[in-house]
Amino acid sequence: MDFNILHRSSECRARVGNVKTPHGNFETPVFMPVGTQGSVKAVSPQDLDDTNVKIILANTYHLYLRPGHKVIERLGGLHQFMNWSGPILTDSGGFQVYSLSNLRTLSEDGVTFRSHLDGSQHFIGPEEAIKIQESLGGDIIMTLDECVPYPSDYEYVLNSVKLTSLWARRCLESKKGKGQSLFGIIQGGMYSDLREMSAKELIEIGFDGYALGGLSVGEPRETGLQIIKETIPFLPDEKPVYLMGVGAPVDLIEAVMSGIDMFDCVMPTRNARNGTLFTAKGRLTIKNARYVDDTKPIDENCKCYTCSNFSRAYLRHLFMSKEILSYRLNTIHNIYYYTHLMEEIRHAIKTDRLDLFRKTFDKNQGQQEVE
Repeated sequence: MDFNILHRSSECRARVGNVKTPHGNFETPVFMPVGTQGSVKAVSPQDLDDTNVKIILANTYHLYLRPGHKVIERLGGLHQFMNWSGPILTDSGGFQVYSLSNLRTLSEDGVTFRSHLDGSQHFIGPEEAIKIQESLGGDIIMTLDECVPYPSDYEYVLNSVKLTSLWARRCLESKKGKGQSLFGIIQGGMYSDLREMSAKELIEIGFDGYALGGLSVGEPRETGLQIIKETIPFLPDEKPVYLMGVGAPVDLIEAVMSGIDMFDCVMPTRNARNGTLFTAKGRLTIKNARYVDDTKPIDENCKCYTCSNFSRAYLRHLFMSKEILSYRLNTIHNIYYYTHLMEEIRHAIKTDRLDLFRKTFDKNQGQQEVE
């Protein structure tokens, strides 16, 4: 991976960068749609390409359990398996073990857990996490970490940081593939000094990029944003910074201003399947009766396939009828909204107007339900 900074904001820590990977380039700040099981739910790779998606995320935990990383490796790797030619980032599975497994046991060796699918017992240590991700063949892979719940007491989080650093070093030592970039994951809960400790320990080990994990786990929004602002200054300027699992549009802008380069979240796709659509003026709940005769598109200024071809009335009909097409059309729109938002953010950085863009965005997002 090669990361070059193209422009720095004169107003804040925001920057526009370019990342080169074996499967193509992308500009940052960037949002990565989540393809948990080798598929971004409800849409095809062609749909993603049409909405100008440049990089997606796939989940190590889920693909390890089903169909199995060895199966995917035999079939040519994840890119060929899912027919996606662009870059892929695979997470380590640490968050899913934390959030989905009712029974897990942590040790210096790794984590023993039971599958959420059938209750079978599994073990993943740092070496196994790297081996699985190398089999999948993602362009960017992640170290194994422990995601701590919120709230957690200081001593527990301190021990978690030490364990995460230990695992990170072993991940780097076990990495064999030369075509993959490895990011370290900073933990530390909501304790600023532990975030600093985690960042400095990972920098000493040395990674291709750094991620902020353990956020958006139930903490107050302002607390999470403050942790981001306090942690970024400890990270090397020449490396990309990835904020894991945070995706509310207003939070993306705030995080970019703090210096974040990469994002992922299920918010656009999950909201689409639940009938909540993002627009320049706020969110639109398509099931509302007010749209039963509405001939307008979701957003009159949107250029996505859905807005170019279908009315709110038709989309409401599909959603209320539980038609599968509803999921696809809604998801296309929400993903387009996110990719277009990131394009606007990059343009605002390049023209040194990001603060004005943020203020205008906040003002336009005031409506609870769009007209």
